[in-house]
Amino acid sequence: MHTIYNLLILFVSFLLKIMALFSNKMKLFVNGRKNVFKTLHQKISSTDKTIWFHCASLGEFEQGVPIMEEIKKLKPDHKIVVSFFSPSGYEVKKNTPLAGAVVYLPMDTTTNAKKFVTAVHPSLALFVKYEFWPNYLFELQKKNIPTLLVSGVFRESQIFFKPYGGFMRRALASFDHFFLQDKNSEMLLKSIGFSNTTVSGDTRFDRVSHQIEMDNTLKFAEDFKGNSLCVVCGSTWFEDEAVLLDYINSAPENVKFIIAPHKIEADKIEDFTKKIVKKTVLHSSIDEVNISDYSVLIIDCIGLLSKLYSYADIAYVGGAMGKTGLHNILEPATFGVPIVIGKNFNEFPEAKRLRDLAGLFSISNAAECTEILNTLILNDSLRNKTGMIAGHFVNKNTGATKKIIDYLKAD
Repeated sequence: MHTIYNLLILFVSFLLKIMALFSNKMKLFVNGRKNVFKTLHQKISSTDKTIWFHCASLGEFEQGVPIMEEIKKLKPDHKIVVSFFSPSGYEVKKNTPLAGAVVYLPMDTTTNAKKFVTAVHPSLALFVKYEFWPNYLFELQKKNIPTLLVSGVFRESQIFFKPYGGFMRRALASFDHFFLQDKNSEMLLKSIGFSNTTVSGDTRFDRVSHQIEMDNTLKFAEDFKGNSLCVVCGSTWFEDEAVLLDYINSAPENVKFIIAPHKIEADKIEDFTKKIVKKTVLHSSIDEVNISDYSVLIIDCIGLLSKLYSYADIAYVGGAMGKTGLHNILEPATFGVPIVIGKNFNEFPEAKRLRDLAGLFSISNAAECTEILNTLILNDSLRNKTGMIAGHFVNKNTGATKKIIDYLKAD
């Protein structure tokens, strides 16, 4: 099976190079991996002590941040190395001050795994949430490097729990300990013989709980909102904007909208803006206008969303109307804001739990979107109660980072 897996990886690597000729994202994916080992040799010396974090993308990096911050306190003489699989993580966080080196993870061949682990020579490796690359895990195990999964989530549909999943179960055996988000994940692992588990929760709760303690002031957002109610629509995709459009165009005059698309693509932002009948301004143009005169503000840059949620009376979090995956609902929840999302969220346990607590609403189409937003706008009591539930949800679920750090201290 290992031989078949290695052949498959080589085939996929070749296929991705062909795809890179036609896709900018794939071009980043392929070209970004060309200088990984050169970068590591420049930034990591043979005498450096290192700790390696692997994150699939940006969301997993955010889950890793609280652990990185605490490890820097616990082991100040160590450099943190962060690897990403996806361009959407690497391109945003390649200059993070938390890490001594940030690179793409080379494709999971036996040669790459040996070269990478040798170049990084970590004293500890942490994989965040998921991404189980067998050759890397086998190499870490071979070199007796302690390896943890943090904020892990498992589902019954995964290959580990299938009769034909023996090869991937062998890869899981490389982990020294699994820190899991929920009891269901622990039960699934125990069903295939793994008892080295701790249900620690999701480190994102720790990450977002710190946000409320920071200075979240954005003068332009204050000027834009004024005394109006504000709906902040974060990390939206085309499918999200399609269901939001009717309500944006028909909303009462005292309601304003801040829209932060997940991908900053000028042509798509322009197309969406043309469909909005309300007075609309781009963030890149706010210095040229009196921003308080506008009803819709579109954020055509990155890095502001977590602070913008502090100005929200209602938050719409994107990703779940389509198949791209729900974005971070905990960022608005920490500010005590009621949350609306799309229909495809079954693989996101925090959304399911918050919906069951009545701190979150799911919609399937434009009519439902208009109905729930109208209800939250007009019913102050419901809006405040729902927001309070969301805020308490974050506060009650912090502490995952401490459990992981306590484990490392005891080791």
